[in-house]
Amino acid sequence: MTTESSDIVLERTGTDGSDIILNRMMSLHPKIIDLTLDRVWRLLRTLGDPQDKLPPVIHIAGTNAKGSVQAMLRAGLEGAGHLVHAYTSPHLVRFHERIRLAGGLISEPDFARLLDECETANGGAEITFFEITTCAALLAFARIPADHLLLEVGLGGRLDATNVVDRPALTVITPVSYDHQQYLGETLPEIAGEKAGILKRGVPCVVGPQEDTALAVIEAQAARVGAPLLVHGQHWHVWEERGRLVFQDETGLLDLPMPALIGAHQVSNAGIVLAALRAIGAPDTAYEPALTQVHWPARMQRLRTGPLVDAAGAAELWLDGGHNPAAGAALVEVLGGLPHRPLHLICGMLNTKDITGYLRPLAGLAETLHAVDIPGTEAALGPAEVADAALSVGLQSAQSPSPRDAIRRITAADPTARILICGSLYLAGLVLRENG
Repeated sequence: MTTESSDIVLERTGTDGSDIILNRMMSLHPKIIDLTLDRVWRLLRTLGDPQDKLPPVIHIAGTNAKGSVQAMLRAGLEGAGHLVHAYTSPHLVRFHERIRLAGGLISEPDFARLLDECETANGGAEITFFEITTCAALLAFARIPADHLLLEVGLGGRLDATNVVDRPALTVITPVSYDHQQYLGETLPEIAGEKAGILKRGVPCVVGPQEDTALAVIEAQAARVGAPLLVHGQHWHVWEERGRLVFQDETGLLDLPMPALIGAHQVSNAGIVLAALRAIGAPDTAYEPALTQVHWPARMQRLRTGPLVDAAGAAELWLDGGHNPAAGAALVEVLGGLPHRPLHLICGMLNTKDITGYLRPLAGLAETLHAVDIPGTEAALGPAEVADAALSVGLQSAQSPSPRDAIRRITAADPTARILICGSLYLAGLVLRENG
């Protein structure tokens, strides 16, 4: 790995000043989606091609489970003593969460300096918010030594700003389902084709569970570019047995604890992670920490302390940021496996999501839905629209001005309820900020 000298300081805890950076970048560059790599390549060339000076990259695409898979990979590699960079989006509470340098969050002053450098290099040319922040992240990753870089695709894959690494160590495609159809295509094969755009000649790709039509597209693209595949159900298998996770591939069988992340779907996610760790030759000491030391907020997260938990009293309070039909179905599976309590939803969503597809599986499980706004998010559905969508799938609904108000109304009628705040990572971030 080639590195440059740098005075970047790693911040383990950090302070919440990211709104300053976020507001600054939003004022300079539009927060729009315009899938092309031309602007990114131009800026990276001016910056000295930092994408060619990175530690070994694991590039992760897919519709669902990208974040969980990245979090488990990071837990495993760090548990084995490796230094790991990581790039993810969106953030929940503060922008710094998107960029981790050798195990720590980037500090606000250092990120501000990187953005200044990128602004100067960009010279006022057109570029989007995600593109310039991705270039700043790549610059940071190139300047700080590490053993691995976990690079998560923002949207799609083929034309995503992260798809600038010619020779990653490994690519990963998590389950592909319907999301962002306005950008990626209306059919599953079209969406899978965009995800498969991260495949590179000679670079192995771990493929998670897929619908047959999606897998056929991925396999065809792999054949075109000469990328060897490690496919779930063909080259590796994973299952739960007697409260343990069992993984098997041609190397042998692993008997491990169940993942700390909640939900049956995390078993297959863990399988993706173990297959990826095997593919890059990670030490055996990475396997168990990947499953047991992982922490990934807003993925069926039980909130146990904080002002909103206090407001809930004896009720359970859960938080999940999933926002597409597959996420709704996964929630039903998870919630159905918990000890029975009456379930009430507090939901806010973006207008770019399939809200009825998301709510339909939950309608048979939840008793009520309280629709809320997502303040500061232009693309948020209004509470009336969310409530109408709930009614359309047979779910009793009401509108509330805030999650706190919804919690009070739910617990006044049902003090021992199970409350799930759901529908958007943006809403989840607001809830985490309010809950401290």
